[in-house]
This record gives sequence, structure tokens and C-alpha cells, in this order.
Amino acid sequence: MISFTVRMRFSPDDHDDIERILRELTRLSRHEPGCVSYIPHFIDGDANTVLIYEQYKDEAAVEAHRATTHFAQFAIGGLYQKMLDRSVETLTAIA
Repeated sequence: MISFTVRMRFSPDDHDDIERILRELTRLSRHEPGCVSYIPHFIDGDANTVLIYEQYKDEAAVEAHRATTHFAQFAIGGLYQKMLDRSVETLTAIA
């Protein structure tokens, strides 16, 4: 299983757009056969920062996710265009 978090910071002016984009990206991502979990969060006390927790069955499922039309539309064409910065943490499960 592959797990990671994606943290992005946005302008306060983009909050409603970001929420709309994330709702649609989440809905479509959760229907992918290799997606185990896809959960976006706004950070309490910092509404301009989003944290997405993602889990996929394997590396092929991650690659399939990144190749979808909804990833191109909502992540690359939406979130990536509005984000001020982004970091990714790959996680290793203990148990």
C-alpha cells in the first residue's frame, strides 16, 4: 500500500474555489479502482492550508490516478494553478 499526504497553501480569496475543486476531485478519485482512501482537510486555525491524505493499493494505482482526466482538470488545471506552495510526504506504515 502507498500512502502520502499533500499539503498546499492558497490565498484566502481562493477558499471557496478550492473547496469546490476538492469536493469534485475527491468524489472522482474515490471511484478509482486502486484508491483506498482520499481525504482532503482544511487545517483548523489555518483555513488557507489544505492537507490531503491519500492511500492507493500500489504504485500502479498512484500512476493511474495521476493519469486520469479528473486529476488533469482539478489538480493540475485547478489546485496547482492556485497554490502558493506545496509539499508531499510519503508515509511508511508500521502495522
